[in-house]
Amino acid sequence: MGKRPVPPADKPTELAESTWAIMLFCVACGAVAGALLPLLARGLLMLPWAPLEGPAELLTAVPEPALTLGTVAVGALGGLLLGFTAVHESLSVSVSDTHVTLTVRDSARSFAREEIAALFREGKHLVVLAPDSGELAREHCGLPWPRLIAALTAHGYPWAEEDPHRADYRRWVPGTPGLPEGADALLRARDQARKSEDDAEDARELRGELLRLGVVVRDEEKRQYWRLVGRD
Repeated sequence: MGKRPVPPADKPTELAESTWAIMLFCVACGAVAGALLPLLARGLLMLPWAPLEGPAELLTAVPEPALTLGTVAVGALGGLLLGFTAVHESLSVSVSDTHVTLTVRDSARSFAREEIAALFREGKHLVVLAPDSGELAREHCGLPWPRLIAALTAHGYPWAEEDPHRADYRRWVPGTPGLPEGADALLRARDQARKSEDDAEDARELRGELLRLGVVVRDEEKRQYWRLVGRD
């Protein structure tokens, strides 16, 4: 008797943003901004009153073509540094028949199939829901959505066109009743953190603290909406 054929091993589908594309885009944007800087400085000096008049005069005192070449070089260098940051912050996804792994900021989190109730897109974020309706992950995603959705559904993961619990959210205002103890204070702190771009990581950490209290948060512009985990 011949040997029974061995089924092929589960081959994960890997999706990641192109490092070169990110770097080239950032460098190009920086170089263009640098090229426009001398024109902006000359335009400011033509106004009867303008902010930063001193720096503008100092900048335009540099002769051409050294001025434009210098600002383009500085802009490109700034774009390069921005590119490294963008690559570090970019999301890559590995999808297999048994696990979905999200890697961002040099950190990988893997979720087994049975841990995942649904995945969906909310704005620019990929959201992974648990069976109890809590959020396992919410990450900014720059991957092509059609490719990501195709990979997930090909491996049998449940993709939702929108948040299955969207109707359960209530708008937060200070002193909202029905929240667990301590949640209102965390929402207040997060509201303040969201007003400052420098506190984006703080807002992210506060979202995690709220989730530990059983509260899921959804943002719409400057507003926060909330719902309780495991409640309809």
